[in-house]
Order: sequence, then structure tokens, then C-alpha cells
Amino acid sequence: MSDFAEIIYDGKSYQLPVVEGSEGEKAIDISKLRGASGLITIDKGFKNTGSTESAITFLDGEKGILRHRGYTIEELADKSSFIEVSYLVIYGELPTQEELANFKNDITQHTLVHEDVKSILDGFPSKAHPMGVLSSLVSSLTAFYPKSLDPNRSVEEVNGTIIRLLAKLPTLAAWAFKNRVRQPLVYPNNNLDYCSNFLRMMFGLPTEEYNINPVVANALDKLLILHADHEQNCSASTVRIVGSSHASLYASVSAGIAALWGPLHGGANQAVIEMLENIKADGGDVSKYVAKAKDKSDPFRLMGFGHRVYKNFDPRARIIKKAADDVLEALGIDDPVLEIAQELEAVALKDQYFIDRGLYPNVDFYSGIIYRALGIPTDMFTVMFALGRLPGWIAQWKEMRENGDPIGRPRQVYTGHNERPYVPMNER
Repeated sequence: MSDFAEIIYDGKSYQLPVVEGSEGEKAIDISKLRGASGLITIDKGFKNTGSTESAITFLDGEKGILRHRGYTIEELADKSSFIEVSYLVIYGELPTQEELANFKNDITQHTLVHEDVKSILDGFPSKAHPMGVLSSLVSSLTAFYPKSLDPNRSVEEVNGTIIRLLAKLPTLAAWAFKNRVRQPLVYPNNNLDYCSNFLRMMFGLPTEEYNINPVVANALDKLLILHADHEQNCSASTVRIVGSSHASLYASVSAGIAALWGPLHGGANQAVIEMLENIKADGGDVSKYVAKAKDKSDPFRLMGFGHRVYKNFDPRARIIKKAADDVLEALGIDDPVLEIAQELEAVALKDQYFIDRGLYPNVDFYSGIIYRALGIPTDMFTVMFALGRLPGWIAQWKEMRENGDPIGRPRQVYTGHNERPYVPMNER
């Protein structure tokens, strides 16, 4: 097989190298096409364009495969923890016992944020969306750590920024929630593990003891693992292209949070609950909505079923389904909306129509159920997603900078007016 592809245009031939990844993926390298031929390619949404070569995450949607640094998501969710997976994704290898202990300790030492952050938080109305608040607070960290703006910082300084982000994002996320519900802020308790500490800051009060349910903390840890990275998605690509200008990690992650905020990206689990609430408001007849989903002329679509990448079963859904079942059992919640979710799940897993089309419940379906069961409001769902996706964003930024990737600058094909003379106001 040749190691190049050939484009013939206007009687001329151009040979383009074919590169191959470690999993056998092949790509045509068009980086020198414009210089040689004057041609560019159009790929709206970059669905067929590899923007980079990356060693972080391998995803095969046809086969339902997701691996981080070579380790399957199934093994990581079963045997690891979110902090260990964060280390793996960011630094490339599983940590030794000593490395993991030091990593945890470093994070624990940086969970507090500057008191002036509260002044920024006080400036947001209670109706402010928590994702907007979170993005702003993360961006504000550049003011407290101005050295992070230096694009030529040492490895040690970059690692310091990485640790601060991992440590402080749960605090900022919980405080964004407290601002939303207008409750007093709860400071970190560094005697607790990462997820337990976050749950306490979310649901506790400064004057009361908050008891951590281990089933809930374990389910949250698994959820964060499942969201840790997902290859070159919209928010990861945003982090990389912002970082390619040598913007700081804080600014780049802030941009990633903004990208995740969009309903086509991180808002899927929120859409699941809104759909379930609509079904409940319409009488709760699940069979009616299953029939609507099968009717091609009906605009109704089941949210949280199938996936734009996974053409088979989302491998993360298998893992989180058990966690969702455990949480519902442990909390003993009587919620009609969650009962509707369980009915829909049962239909989708058995109905041949859904099976033939690969419309299985995905990770957004089950994560929405868990968040609802925990009493997390729907506009906080995407914040939870951001908390899990943080190590992936960091790893993507770090890899891009270490590889010396150039500044992102897509091309376009201009379709506007040709040159024309300016028309004075009195002649228009």
C-alpha cells in the first residue's frame, strides 16, 4: 500500500503523505497542500479533520471503545479513582504509590481560594447561570496568579497551575451553586477525599455537620472518571485552540467551560431531565412517547439515547448504570420523574426498534438520573460535567504546548461580494 494519497487538479498531480496512528487510524496530511497547489479543504464542523496528533485518548465509536493512555475505561472505572485517572491523563502514566500520595497531598493543600474571589462572586445575581459564574471565576484566577500568563514558564510552575486548577475547581463549582441558591459558602475540609469534600461544600452548611453517603461519593467519583476526557470534542478543541495562542491554562480552561455550556455539548444530561419532566407534565404515559419517538413525522426525540460518536452501546453507560441503580436504592427516593426514566430505560433495552438503531441509554441519561436523585438542579448538571472534564482539558493544553503546536488558524472559502465602491449616505 502506498504511503501517500494523490490529488489531481487542473492537470497537475499533488502527492500528500498518509500518516498512521498507533491504533491503525490513517489520515491524509494536507498541511502543505495550500502552499503547493493553492487549494484548501472544506470540512464544516471539522468532522473529518484531524487537528492534531494526540497520545491521550483513543475512541472507536463503531466498536464502543474508550481508552485513556491505553487503559480501558471499564478497568479505570472499576479499579481506579478520579484523582489517579487525572494523574494518568495529564502525565501519561499511572502513578506509583508515592506519586499518587504526593499528588493528592498537593491538591489538598490548594483547595482554598483567595478571599477576594468572594467579592467577584457577590457581583453575580442569584439567577446567573452557574456555568457563566464558573467560567468567570476560573478566568479570574489569572489575576491572583499573574505568573501563569508567562508562556515560557518552567515545568514546575506549569505543574503548580495544574495542581491549583484541580484543587480549586470543586471549590469554585460548589460556590457557584451556593450563589445560585443563595446559601452561605462552605469552605473546603481537607480531611475529606476529593468527592466527599465537594459534596460537603455543595450541600453542607457552615454551622452544621454534613454526613457523606459513601454510595453517593463513590457514584460521583465514577461519574467524574467517565467524563475525564473524550478526545477532540468541542470543548477540548476550544481549550487547544485558545492555548495555541499561548493563553494561560486558566484562560484556556475558562474558554473550555464556555464551550461545554452549549446545549449541543454539555447540556445533554440537562435535556434528559427536562424531557422526563415534560412527559410527567403530560400525564406520564411512557408508551405514548415511545410511539412518538418511533414516528418519523413527529418532531419529538428521546434525549439521552444513542450517541453522535458511539454507534453501538456507549461503554460509559454500562458502568454508570449500576452506579445510578445503587444511588436510587441507597437514597430510597420517591420521584415520579425518576420512575419515568426507569420505564424508558426498560423499554429501550428490550424494544427491537431501539436495539436495531443502537438507541441505548447513554452516559448523559444515567448521569442526569444521578444528579436528579442527589437534588442537584438541572442548571448545575453541566458544572458537574466540567468538574469531570478538567483533567482532559489540562492534558490537551499541556500536550499541545509541549508538542509546540502552531497557533490555530483555520482557512475559509469566501462567498461574499466582490470589490465594490463605497456608496455615500445621500445616495443610498
